Amino acid sequence: MLEELKKELKALNAEYAKIKTLPPEERKNFGVEMNKKKQAILKKIEEAEAASESDNLEPLDLSAPAAPNSPIPTFKKGSKHPLMTELDRVVDIYQSMGFAVLEPRQLDDEFHMFDSLNFHKGHPARDGYDTFRTKEGFIPPAHTSTMQNRALVKYKENLEKGLPIAVVVPGRVFRNEDVDATHEHTFYQCEGIYVSKDATMGNLLGIFKHFFSTYYGQDLRIKTQPGYFPFTEPSFELLIEKPKSLGGKGDGWLELLGCGMIHPNVLKAAGINPDEYKGFAWGGGIDRLAMMKYGLTDVRHFESGNLKFLEEF
Repeated sequence: MLEELKKELKALNAEYAKIKTLPPEERKNFGVEMNKKKQAILKKIEEAEAASESDNLEPLDLSAPAAPNSPIPTFKKGSKHPLMTELDRVVDIYQSMGFAVLEPRQLDDEFHMFDSLNFHKGHPARDGYDTFRTKEGFIPPAHTSTMQNRALVKYKENLEKGLPIAVVVPGRVFRNEDVDATHEHTFYQCEGIYVSKDATMGNLLGIFKHFFSTYYGQDLRIKTQPGYFPFTEPSFELLIEKPKSLGGKGDGWLELLGCGMIHPNVLKAAGINPDEYKGFAWGGGIDRLAMMKYGLTDVRHFESGNLKFLEEF
């Protein structure tokens, strides 16, 4: 087909030479007609060449797990981001203790960010979270506690069945922070919520003891010190013994997260009677857990997109 078209084009070029023998008044129309024929043949040749190239292509197996047809011998598979690996590990430990998992939101509202968590209007802590806001008034969550009211409402029927509310919320949070080696504007947290008729701080400390000893693979001591959060009363800051990954030898303590007994107003906002039920909650960063586990000194590596860093995991 292609060869025949090329022969046809060659014959047309030879015929075009006749224009010299024609009277001047006929040359224009002759040239226009010849040019139309030439363009039509050239288009057919282009289509035939494209079809010929497609016929010679090696078929690609889209179901293949890698790239067997790739001419590049150094093809590398992708890998899971280290923060996602650690987040999955955190969730697995809590699930093994009977906690359900609730997905957070990437945009939230004033009620769930502050009002439902006992932040009164004009409360200075509303400014202390360095909160981002959209023009429409939505809030990229500054903490995973924005899901606390939804978790209490969603699983409230557990209490009616004589079961506790036990939920963790792993998610991404955003704060208007100055970025440095220990601060990021975008990072990950894991919220924990537990409510029952007889929940105590002793239960919470038992959960922490099991979690951190499992996560770091060694028996770690824990302790608390007084803290303040509008949504818990009393409030505490949890400290753990420095793990071996940071050269810990039974000396030194690290402050890791905030926790406490859920404030009665938070339970009321979810329709739970604080005279009948009690609960505790906590929230801490996944990024910092990972930094301690791997002995990292700069949190910015996680969001940098630096492949050299990511390929180490």
